[in-house]
Amino acid sequence: MAEEAEKPKGNSKKLLALIFIVANFTIVGGGAYLAYAGTLGYRSPALLEADLDKEMIQFRKSLEQPPILYTMDPFNTNLDGLPRRFIRMQVAIEMYDKGGFEEIVTLGGRGRDAILRILNSKRYDQIDSVQGKLQLKNDIIAYLNKQLKHGVVKNVYFTKFQVQ
Repeated sequence: MAEEAEKPKGNSKKLLALIFIVANFTIVGGGAYLAYAGTLGYRSPALLEADLDKEMIQFRKSLEQPPILYTMDPFNTNLDGLPRRFIRMQVAIEMYDKGGFEEIVTLGGRGRDAILRILNSKRYDQIDSVQGKLQLKNDIIAYLNKQLKHGVVKNVYFTKFQVQ
């Protein structure tokens, strides 16, 4: 009886070893197929000249659309540093699409607050030159783009800019 009890154990070990071998070959074979399909077997989609022409025409049409501008109410605030300087400015924000325009309009007070914080952190000598004004524009664009989820600010225009 002891011999009969040992034989099924031996058969189960062989069966288990066979199952592991089959599983191993299956996994290795599947991995080899995925590696082949992802590298050597990959075929890039064929681009036709007509498709590229259509995309180029659509791109040109999108560039020819008139700019979408959102003009904010004028800002009146103090600049940083001494002597105290007062700045009065109005900003027009150019957007790429109507969805971005709607998003900047709904941003509302958060956008104005962001611009005011940027202005309050600047000193007069930082915005006195042309380079300073360009840096101020870039700061406003960068901060507004961080706030927006879908829209993109293309440019910022200063329609009024007075410092006293």
